[in-house]
Amino acid sequence: MSAPKSLRYHVGPGGALVGRLRVPGDKSISHRVVMLGALASGDSHATGFLQSEDTRATIAAFRAMGVVIDADGPGEVRIQGVGMHGLRAATRPLDLGNSGTSARLLCGLLAGQDFASDLTGDRSLTRRPMLRVVEPLRTMGARIDTSDAGTLPLHIDGSPLHGIDYRLPVASAQLKSCLLLAGLYADGETVIHEHTTTRDHTERMLAACGWPLRRNDSGSLHIRAGGELQPFDLEVPADISSAAFYLVGASLAPGSDVLLESVGINPTRAAVIDILKMMGADIVVDNRRELAGEPVADLHVRYAPLQGVSIPEALVPIAIDEFPAILVAAAIAEGTTELRGAAELRVKESDRIQTVADGLATLGIDTQVLEDGLIVHGGRLNGGHINSHGDHRIAMAFAMAALVAAGPVEIDDCANVATSFPGFVDAARGLGLDIREVH
Repeated sequence: MSAPKSLRYHVGPGGALVGRLRVPGDKSISHRVVMLGALASGDSHATGFLQSEDTRATIAAFRAMGVVIDADGPGEVRIQGVGMHGLRAATRPLDLGNSGTSARLLCGLLAGQDFASDLTGDRSLTRRPMLRVVEPLRTMGARIDTSDAGTLPLHIDGSPLHGIDYRLPVASAQLKSCLLLAGLYADGETVIHEHTTTRDHTERMLAACGWPLRRNDSGSLHIRAGGELQPFDLEVPADISSAAFYLVGASLAPGSDVLLESVGINPTRAAVIDILKMMGADIVVDNRRELAGEPVADLHVRYAPLQGVSIPEALVPIAIDEFPAILVAAAIAEGTTELRGAAELRVKESDRIQTVADGLATLGIDTQVLEDGLIVHGGRLNGGHINSHGDHRIAMAFAMAALVAAGPVEIDDCANVATSFPGFVDAARGLGLDIREVH
């Protein structure tokens, strides 16, 4: 499913980013398009869809469960929904590749079916923790077996579920969404309390599909079974997590001037803009509008000198996927940047706190690793050889670091960039980054 692990980036030093770009569609929304479209009562259609390895894993899983999905056009997907109870048992384990979103959300969706399912994934995914979703599902009546380490592979015996009143122990949109999807099949009401706001794409798409979902004044979510999902026709916004690399790259490199088109600026996702502006970035949010019930805008970013900041912990969950890029920006900012409250970074595709710290050290930047974050002392970047540990966001972040490095930056193990940003190298080269693939 993935490109060879030996894929490496060679990025020449210097240059600037100039031009306009629409980055690929939002990965989180694209996953949900497939999942809710499959359960809808009728045919759904989406343009701007992210066709990446992660979303292809979700598509393959639903095809294996009997859903007809046409995803052959560029950025386009058509789904023949089978209704809430139309999925069928797959004849083989569902291989979700590197996609943690697919694995965790499917746990909730499959727990209440009337058939058994097996979930597996690649080496990276089978190391990621699953008990955070499995344990609350078990309190709903789910029968799920994990590995001894609490990871994939999983065996899910579909069973009747009942609603629970649950307070999220961590700020996790994947956990919240998993329980909301289980709540679609649970007897009684499922109530979810989150102490910190996390991305709300599942709630927005459920509402767009006509499912009654209530959020009270305290922020608690209430959902019941017994509804019907209406089919949809929508355009997926461009992914702010993919845009973040260009926001950072253009902020770093003198002479840069980039317009990023139709980027999703959902307030539960857009803290990367706020943090970079706190650091002094010149980012203009223009042409605000809505796509598929999601706020979008064009982002115009130009070079500006950056200053180190103490990142407010309230913004951390809203920028969790963008920190590899933000911390690269911190590496050349004047002064010190401090990130705390980000322990979730340790259980992503890599331990992103340690992986970023190791990469910055290779390029000559002094850091202090914290259990839940990182302190970065801004300085001058050398060239060097980075191990991305197969983490797509690490690879793309350090590619942008080369814009202000004294020498070339070599990045190993870049195949998984295709999980979120197919065409990254061509897009970056088109804006002026001196990057090439080495096999």
